[in-house]
Amino acid sequence: MKSKQTFWQRIGLHDFFVKSGREPDEQTVPVLTSDNVYQYIIQKFKESIGQLSFAGRVVFYHEYIICFNPDDYKVFMDNKKGIFGLIVHESVKKFYELLKEYRALGKTVEPSANRWIFRFVANPDYPQGDLSFIGKLLPDSNKSEQKDENLRVTYIPRQTGIAQTFDINPDILKDFHFYSDGYFEVPFREDFKYDERQVKSTPGGASPLTRGPGGLEPVNRNAFARLETIIPDKEYAGKKIEYFMQADDIVVSGKEEKSETENFFRIPSDWVNTPHLRIRFNRDDNKLHLASFGEKTVVNEKEIARSEDASPQWTELPFNSRILLNGIVGVNIFKP
Repeated sequence: MKSKQTFWQRIGLHDFFVKSGREPDEQTVPVLTSDNVYQYIIQKFKESIGQLSFAGRVVFYHEYIICFNPDDYKVFMDNKKGIFGLIVHESVKKFYELLKEYRALGKTVEPSANRWIFRFVANPDYPQGDLSFIGKLLPDSNKSEQKDENLRVTYIPRQTGIAQTFDINPDILKDFHFYSDGYFEVPFREDFKYDERQVKSTPGGASPLTRGPGGLEPVNRNAFARLETIIPDKEYAGKKIEYFMQADDIVVSGKEEKSETENFFRIPSDWVNTPHLRIRFNRDDNKLHLASFGEKTVVNEKEIARSEDASPQWTELPFNSRILLNGIVGVNIFKP
């Protein structure tokens, strides 16, 4: 039987990463620290500016996929729970500091997308101590428009410690394991002022909101979760719709929804079914669960089975998850 090729063999880099002769001593495997990861992200941000900028315009990646060996990833998730979120906070702060410097020099600094996305992922083909980076200019771009384009990936193998950059086909990403706990999304602020607090909407309801300079309000402490979406409909272009979940059980519904009660999150888009989702909060284990009634629902890149109204099938919904409704409307869910 033919043996399965590794990720490196499929992209033609197996010999580059594997030295002939004896295996490296396990004691020489470097230990990844939080600062290693933070400095690596900042380095890639600076490199993206150098590679993408032109004619006085500063261009940079908006999505950062950081790849780990599964054992390294597990150490961060088990022993350093929450550290990825802190790394994201500090990284975005540093991004803004650097962008302010470019703007002060008279450069044109305008975003290519309205948010930053960070994904910390694992792949079994990575040796311990390795870090890899995939950058995207436009997060969640239309795949049909980019199916022939390659992604630019940088690898740092422990054998050499020297970074190497290659182009790979996006289909390679099917071999990476994406975890909801490693997904973070941060709105882009035009004023470059980073604030970890969240925008507050009308309690129990949804309203179109924009994030302006100094326009932040305290977090709604009575909510179980905060949902946010940006929809493609023209009347809401560039506006964010936010909803604070205060009831134990809520319905996410579409444009035709008539109910105005607090447990309905109405998304005014033809792309959302009426109803589309139910989300409930279990007080016993402090977890959210989701049931889908819409035509198509994808949570963290995994499609959810459609339920009947009378017999919902519940799926655990981790915080920092991304929900995609009918392949068009994205809904993110965070802690309040």
